[in-house]
Amino acid sequence: MSAGDLVVVFGGSGFIGKQVVRALGKRGYRVRIAMRRPHLGPELRVMGDVGQVQLVQANVRFPQSIDAALEDADAVVNLVSTMYEGGNQTFEALNVEAAQAIAEAAAKRGIKRVIQMSALGAGPKGSRYARSKYRGERAVLEAVPTATIMRPSVVFGPEDTFFNRFAQMATTLPVMPLISGKTKFQPIFVGDVADAIVAAIETREAQGRIYELGGPRTYTFKQLLQFITTEISRPRTLVPLPTVIAHPMGLLASVAFKLLPWDPPITGDQVTMLRRDNVVGIDANAHTIQDLGVTSLESIEAIVPAYLWRFRPYGQFQTKQNPA
Repeated sequence: MSAGDLVVVFGGSGFIGKQVVRALGKRGYRVRIAMRRPHLGPELRVMGDVGQVQLVQANVRFPQSIDAALEDADAVVNLVSTMYEGGNQTFEALNVEAAQAIAEAAAKRGIKRVIQMSALGAGPKGSRYARSKYRGERAVLEAVPTATIMRPSVVFGPEDTFFNRFAQMATTLPVMPLISGKTKFQPIFVGDVADAIVAAIETREAQGRIYELGGPRTYTFKQLLQFITTEISRPRTLVPLPTVIAHPMGLLASVAFKLLPWDPPITGDQVTMLRRDNVVGIDANAHTIQDLGVTSLESIEAIVPAYLWRFRPYGQFQTKQNPA
């Protein structure tokens, strides 16, 4: 791969996708973003030089549109995914079938560099989400054996759905429910994930490998909630909530929120996910982000405060209060 080559990104308008497009643009690649509603993404065009970023209409449910988006492509990045099911947006449809359709289309065009975004903890057992991600991986590797699988831990950045979600909860709840407080996470900055994807495209040795992506430190779920509430100056009592209670509550929330235009605060499947550590080293055969040459990793302490200030009682004008 070299500057001027064409990389097609599915899911390029999302949280991670925008960073991937920006990183590819900086390296001189031409980028084609395949999206359902390209007319809603004009801001994506300015993530590169004039004409460097192209938007095309494509729907992962229609193989013909996938194939058209891959015309003349040198590499493909699939970031299409969902953590919340609703309507046609199911784990099977997006995490498995879409991944398979994109990989099969790439194989027919002879494209060997395919990057598939998965998730840390993907496997044949566990939550429905983790199992769907694993099946998606298998389908991609079956179609394109040279594909590279990326398994990040919790990804953080200004538009993330982890730190922002729990900070929002802390602004409305007098106490914070603590589910599986000892479960470990290894949050990784979205910019580092994007750099890893670009490195995988450029590294021949990355073909056919699985990479687990984690940040510089590990934290328990309890430590992360304490970090969030301290950072937004909203001290909250963390009340342990047993999974036997949290799981049915999550199931009820996921059903109820299917009728609403918002994502549920937590689902039963996510409660299942919280029972297992989400750190690098789960798969002994997997490689790490350092193996891709991405070694200067950002920490949550360096990045997260820059966007959580809006959840403080007086916003950016309030100095963070250190706990006694």
